[in-house]
Amino acid sequence: MKPHPRRTGAAEAPPLPLPARTLVGAAYALLVTGVVTDIASNPRSTISPALATAPVLAGIGTRRARVPLAAGAVALLLVIWLAKADPGVPFAVHLTSGVTVLAITCISTANVVLVSTRERELLQSRSVAEAAQLALLRPVPERTGRLWVAVRYLAAAADARVGGDLYEVLATPFGTRLIIGDVRGKGLAAVETASDVLGTFREAAQVEPDLAVVAQRLDATVRRRGAGEEFVTAALVEVADSGNLAELVDCGHLPPLVLRAGTVTPIEPALPLADPPLGLCDLTGSTYHRQEFVLARGDTLLLYTDGATEARDAAGRFYPLEERVAGMPESSPEALLDRLVADLLAWSGDEPADDAALLACRAP
Repeated sequence: MKPHPRRTGAAEAPPLPLPARTLVGAAYALLVTGVVTDIASNPRSTISPALATAPVLAGIGTRRARVPLAAGAVALLLVIWLAKADPGVPFAVHLTSGVTVLAITCISTANVVLVSTRERELLQSRSVAEAAQLALLRPVPERTGRLWVAVRYLAAAADARVGGDLYEVLATPFGTRLIIGDVRGKGLAAVETASDVLGTFREAAQVEPDLAVVAQRLDATVRRRGAGEEFVTAALVEVADSGNLAELVDCGHLPPLVLRAGTVTPIEPALPLADPPLGLCDLTGSTYHRQEFVLARGDTLLLYTDGATEARDAAGRFYPLEERVAGMPESSPEALLDRLVADLLAWSGDEPADDAALLACRAP
């Protein structure tokens, strides 16, 4: 698995945007101008109360407590200097300015310490989540059977590393078997369901000759959880180690796409009614069916979850996956998914609304 590297760690403060840097710089310039003007002008007026803003400005964009402390110390020295330079100003004004500088310095320093502590805790939580994701969504092999394979996982939230999307690629006695799925719901329950489904798939895919039977076992796994209305949409694919035929069992999932010579063909259900999602087979009185499709040399198969197709741009338009991927000339799965992820993030403003899993395999 290769998650998109768009998150930053918490060890260093992220750089301030240019507008923020401009405003902070302007504030510093005004403060310096005010001090210089105060020293050179009327000794019966002072700007010393404004020096309390110095530690606040210094605390912006830093995670080091010594920065606002140093700024507060400099501001306090300037208050003392201005007290001598402005003898006509009541001592109480300068005393109040000094106390205010000290108080604001303490507050700004405490805020920097609090933010840096919270970011360290968040970084530790992310590390634990990443370890959990590696255990749940294991890295897929680059080459399995006759296929070159690549996977990308995009988390919608900055704090999230594990969601309800799932995938797996296995070399089995029956060829290469793949699954991609999406658990209805979010949070820990969705992660637990995804873990159960993947565990069953990893075992059943190795021993069940019929891919539809594998789907039935996954359905039973979801039903045994007894989590009310919980279900999982999934697509199971089997690609033989020789020949051009492959099999699909579509459990209420989005149709996989076959990319062939610049054209994109979705694999639509062969039956009038699509098979139900995992966990709903008993309710519909249905079963799962296999359908064959051609995956010839040079073809690329793209599996995905609805986080890709439901990503919206600023105008609220859904991401046109079939249209966009048709114009991507990349032949290797790695290059294709890199291009697709970049395009998807550009479309959604770098903030997808839902988790998205993408799995591409190519028959060379």
